[in-house]
Amino acid sequence: MKLRDLAQGSSVFLGVILAGYLSTTYVDQRFAMQATTTGSPAPTSGPAPSACVGEDGSWKNWPWPNVPALSPKCR
Repeated sequence: MKLRDLAQGSSVFLGVILAGYLSTTYVDQRFAMQATTTGSPAPTSGPAPSACVGEDGSWKNWPWPNVPALSPKCR
């Protein structure tokens, strides 16, 4: 393997990692905003409760597997 091949492979690898991170951040922001403005993903009769972190560190009222950073504590 030549140094040129290693550099090219490394740049492609880093590009894929960066693109994945940026797309994940974008999707998290877009879908979280839609869910809070339109209600929860499943139809409900009342307003959607806001997501919060409980005292034990677990998430309340958050239906997705990924969670946003720096969310408010539950009251």
